[in-house]
Order: sequence, then C-alpha cells, then structure tokens
Amino acid sequence: MSNLPKTAQLKSLEGQDAMLLRLVELSVTLNSTMDLDELLQLITATATELLKCEAASILLYDEKNPRLYFAAATGSDPAQLAEIPVPIDSSLAGTIFRTSKPLILNEAEQDPRHYSLVSDHIKFKTKSLLGVPMPIKDRTMGVLEAVNKKDGGFTDHDATILSVIASHAAIAINNARLLRTTQKALDKVKETNQIKSNFLALASHELRTPLGIIIGYATFLQESAKGEDSDHANQVLNAASQMRSLLDQMTNLTLLQSDEMVMRPIKISIQDIFGFAIDEIKYFAARRDLQLVYAFQEEPIYLNVDPEKTTLAFVNLLNNAIRFSSIGSELVIGAADQGKHITAWIQDKGIGIAVDKLQKVFEEFYQVEPPNTRRHGGLGIGLTIAKGIIETQSGKIWVESEGEGKGSTFKVELPKA
Repeated sequence: MSNLPKTAQLKSLEGQDAMLLRLVELSVTLNSTMDLDELLQLITATATELLKCEAASILLYDEKNPRLYFAAATGSDPAQLAEIPVPIDSSLAGTIFRTSKPLILNEAEQDPRHYSLVSDHIKFKTKSLLGVPMPIKDRTMGVLEAVNKKDGGFTDHDATILSVIASHAAIAINNARLLRTTQKALDKVKETNQIKSNFLALASHELRTPLGIIIGYATFLQESAKGEDSDHANQVLNAASQMRSLLDQMTNLTLLQSDEMVMRPIKISIQDIFGFAIDEIKYFAARRDLQLVYAFQEEPIYLNVDPEKTTLAFVNLLNNAIRFSSIGSELVIGAADQGKHITAWIQDKGIGIAVDKLQKVFEEFYQVEPPNTRRHGGLGIGLTIAKGIIETQSGKIWVESEGEGKGSTFKVELPKA
C-alpha cells in the first residue's frame, strides 16, 4: 500500500515533465514559424491538445475598430468567424481583455456575458470555458480561449498552462505581423523603384532622339554662322551637351539598378584613369578658376578594372567636387599604393558635409541643399553611379568631412591588378 503514493507521485512528475517538454517544443516551433495563418492554427491545436478540451480559439484586438474578432478557432473557417464582431464591454472575451486576468467558467451558458452569436454561427455548444489574456510588452493583444474540458472542469493549473501558451503565442503573432507589414512595405518600395527605373529608362530613351537633332542643327549653325549668331548657336550646343550628359547619367543609373551594366576589365594604371577623367572636367574646373593639385607617386599603380566605367566614376566624383568648391580654391587629386589595394582621393575646400549626412550623399537623388533654395546643379545621381561602379568592381567608396564649410574628401579603394 505504501508504494501507491510514490507511484502516483512518479506519474505526476512524468506528466509535468511531458507538459514542460511540450511547451518548450511549442515555443521553438512558434519562434521558427513566420506564416501568420499557420501560427494561429498551431496555437489552437496545441491548446486543445494540452488542455484536453474540445476546441480553442484566438480573438485579436482590432485597433482601427475597437473590438475583438476571431482570428482562428478549432474546426472553423477563420474568414467566416472574422465577420462576427465581439463586443469588448459585454462579452466574456471582452471581460478577459479589459481586466487582463484569466477567467474560468465551468457553466458558461449560465453566464449573461456568454456571447451566444458565435456558438449559433458555428453550431457549437459551449459548456465550459477558460480564457486568458495574450500579453505583449505593456498591452494585451487579444484573448486565447479553451472550450469544453473533456474530463471535469477547467482548473487553475489549466489556466497556468494556457497563460504560458498565450504569452508565447502573443510574441510569435506580433513577430509574424511585423514580418508581414515589413514584407508589404518592401513590396511597395520595389514597385515604386520599378516605376522610377522604368521612367528613367523611358525618359532617357525618348529624349535622346530630339536632343540629337538639336545638337546636329546647333553644330551646323555654329559652323556656318558668324558673330552674335555663332555665340547663340554655341550656347544652344553647350546646353544640349549638358542635357545629353544628364541623360547618360540616367541611363547609367538604370543599367546599374537592373544589373545590366557590363564590365570589361583590363590592366590599367590609376594615373591613366585619372588622366582620362581630368581631360573631361578640366574645362569645367577652369571656368571656376580651380587649381588642380596632383599627389601621385611616379611609378604606375596598376588596377584590373573597366577603364571607361571607372573613368566615369571619377568624372562624377570630380564634377561633384568642382560643383561644390569655392571659386578660385584648390582641388587635390591623389592615389597611393596600399599593398593589396590602392586608395585614391579627391579633396576639395568647398561647402563640406554635416557628419550625419556623410552616408546619405550616395543615395539616389539626394541633395545636400534644400530643393527650393539650392545653388548647385545636378540630378543627385552622380555619386550613386560612382558608388555602384566602384562596388561592382569589389571596391569601396566613402567621404570624409569635418563638417559644413570645411571641405570634403572622397576616397576610393580598389584592389590592385
């Protein structure tokens, strides 16, 4: 006879161990499941299994319309249940939600707060009910209910188990919701980016033909006209050339975004790359009376890059430096051998960049100046293109500045040949 209590204790301990193990398994599964509908079904199925009851349901709070709604229930269509609004002020679930305390009713039908509309809708008779709040941080996100205990009535021990399930479920549901919201936002961003890319590609393509005609006629007029007419033709030609440069930038940005920019690397020195780039910008620099200072070593430093695209990247960096430099100031252009890679830099004595804007300057269409009061031209994509070209070739690009009015230094790191 003395062995009976021990046997009962052992069975009780075994039951507790099995329950704890099942709760741990549930926690792991919930944290690894990001699909919201799958999560809801898993929670109701586990609650039904562990509490040995006929059904379980999850009611979530609708913040837009202050009410509870059924998100899931054992053996029921969630879409149909979601159509049934559950009042917060006059229902059992509403009481649990408002008080944030568990509620046990082993004669649920006798309680005036029993919401019979749900039972009538799903043809399910509620005899006993256990409900617990679903806490998340400092608020309650909903209610988890277990219905019709198969053997006897619900106990405080059942309430403890269901509360543990509810706590894990609240975190998992919140994470799944955040993931779904993030995914929707990302999809919207991708759609917006695609529309923007399509517009850039279409605009650069459609404008190129009429612009070519304008350049052709302006060139013809410049060659045949004299005096004031020749000056007018020259101004038209300069403006059209500037427009063509902007269209080229739009095309390059579109190619980078679509991963269609083809790189044809060859062995070439950084001195040659800078030489090509300086040839393209020296007229622009001379118009602002800028002095170009070179800081190169005599021996060539060889890279394995696409010369045309890499030259374009440095042209964009130089144009940016010239645009924001003070008239008559100095522009330092240099490069150094760092062993496995080279570091090239362009240092200006211009308007500088605030510390919190150092990363932003490489974003598409970003302008340091406000759009309505800006004094410097450009679309704000030159640095984006430079960054894309450099990084596509396993390089790095960044900018250093001590703040506004203290100039900027753009640095590029590329692997040596």
